[in-house]
Amino acid sequence: MGACQSLEVSEFCLEGRFTDFVMKDGYKLKGLLLSTHEGECYVKLAKHLRAAFDLRLPRGTWLQVFGYKKYDIKKDKVTLKAERVMAARSEMARVQAVAAPQEPPSIDSGKVRPAKTKATILVCQKSDCMKRGGRGVCQALEAALSDRGLEDQVTIKGTGCMKNCKGGPNVVMPDKTRYSQIQASQVPALMNKHFADKGLEPQPPESFKEVPIINPKFC
Repeated sequence: MGACQSLEVSEFCLEGRFTDFVMKDGYKLKGLLLSTHEGECYVKLAKHLRAAFDLRLPRGTWLQVFGYKKYDIKKDKVTLKAERVMAARSEMARVQAVAAPQEPPSIDSGKVRPAKTKATILVCQKSDCMKRGGRGVCQALEAALSDRGLEDQVTIKGTGCMKNCKGGPNVVMPDKTRYSQIQASQVPALMNKHFADKGLEPQPPESFKEVPIINPKFC
C-alpha cells in the first residue's frame, strides 16, 4: 500500500468547550484542547492561526473549529488541523471571532496606513542555550512583556544556533544588540534598558556581555 493510499484526508467541523492551550518550549502556541461529547481532543492550529490567536481566551468558551482531518490507516491515528476557529454562534455576543482570517475594511486608498511591524526579540533555541537556562529566559521575557503591556508591540522568536554556544543563553534585542550568558533574573533590567516606560529610569543590566551585531547568521 503506497503512502497516498495509507492516508485519508477529509474536512471536519468540530464543536466543544475550550479547556487549554498546548504550548511548545514553554511559550510557542501549537494547538488547543477541546472538551467534546466524545471526550477531550487535541487540535493542531495552522501556522497563520498561531500568530493571530488571542491567548486571553477564557476557559470554557464554546468553539467551532473547521479544518482538515488526516487518518493514517497504517498507524490507525487521526490528526486534526484547524484552519479556522470561531466562537459558537450562541456566544458570539460575548466572545468575538477568535482567530478567523478577516477581510480588511473598505477605506479610501489615500488614507491607508502601513501596518506597524512588531519588534522582535530573538532567543537561541538550540540545546546548549536551553541547558544553560534558555527556557527560563524565554518565560521571563514573556512575563516582562505582559507586565509592561507590550504583547502587541513586541514578539519573541526562537532561532537556530547563534554560533556562541559556550556563551548561552544568547538573546538579540530589536535594535540588534546581542547579549550572552543572560539569566532569567536579569531580564527585568534588560527590559528596562530597551523598553523603559515614561517615568521609569532605565537601569543598566548587570554582568551582560554586550556585542552589537547587524546581520546575525544562524545555522
